[in-house]
Amino acid sequence: MADTTPTTFDIGGELTVNRLGFGAMRLTGEAIIGPPTDENAAKAVLRRAIDLGIDLIDTADSYGPGVSERLIRETLHPFPEELVIATKGGLLRNRDGDWRPCGDPDYLRNAVLCSRDRLGVETIDLYQYHRPDPEVPFEDSITALAELRDDGVIDHLGLSNVTVEQIDRARDITEIATVQNKYNVTTRDDEDVLEACEEADIGFIPWAPMDAGSIGENADALRTVADEHDATPQQIALAWLLHHSPVILPIPGTASVDHLEENVAAAEIDLTDAQLRQLRE
Repeated sequence: MADTTPTTFDIGGELTVNRLGFGAMRLTGEAIIGPPTDENAAKAVLRRAIDLGIDLIDTADSYGPGVSERLIRETLHPFPEELVIATKGGLLRNRDGDWRPCGDPDYLRNAVLCSRDRLGVETIDLYQYHRPDPEVPFEDSITALAELRDDGVIDHLGLSNVTVEQIDRARDITEIATVQNKYNVTTRDDEDVLEACEEADIGFIPWAPMDAGSIGENADALRTVADEHDATPQQIALAWLLHHSPVILPIPGTASVDHLEENVAAAEIDLTDAQLRQLRE
C-alpha cells in the first residue's frame, strides 16, 4: 500500500512548509548560553538545511540569548521566499541557564521588535508565546501579541507549553496558527492538546521530538522497527511523529551536518500499520 502521509502543512492556512523542519536551539553555546564554539560549523548546518529542502526553521530570542536569531540572519539573509522563520518570546535567561517566564505586555512588545531586528525582517512569519507567565494574566500577554499581529509586525501567532484551555482562551482573542509542546513517541502527556490542534487545523510543533536523542520506554520497539528499515531508533521516532498526525511538524535540532542529514532522511521512512501499532504499545 502506498504511503498517504502528507508531506506538507499549511501554517495558518497559507504558509506551506515541508512537515519536517529544523530547530535552531543547539546552534549556541553550552546550556544554550552564548555563541557556539565554532560559528562557521553552525552556519554550515543552516546552509545544509536549506540545501536539503527544509523550509521551516524554529528559533527563539532566549537561545543564546539572541545568538540563534543572529546566526540565522548572518547565514541565510536575504531569506529564500519559501523559507518560514518561526521565533519565540516570553522567557528570560540568566548566566546559570535558568528559564524564567516573562509575559508582561510591554516586555513582549519589545521582544518582538528585537527579534524582528535580529532577523532582519519587516514581518515575523510565525511568533510564538514561549511559555505562559503565572504572574501575568494570560489574556493580557496574548492581546499584546495580537495587536502586533494587527499592526503587521507578526504574520501568524503561535503558543508554546500550553493546555487545551489556554488554547481556547487565546483563540477567543486572535487566530492561533501553531502550538509547540513537548511530545514524542515516549512522552505523550499532551495527546489532548494534539487532538485539539487536529480539530482546529492548528500546526502542532513537538519540541524534544526525539527526547534529546533518548529512546526511552519504547527502546525495544524502536530498535526492532529500526532494524527492519536499516535506520536508527531516532529516525524511527521522527518517522512515527510524521505518521501519527498530519498536523505534526517535527523540528529536530542538531549542530552536526551529518546528524541533520540523518534526521531529514527519516521523512522518507514509510512505516507499516503493523509497525505503527507496535510503536503505540
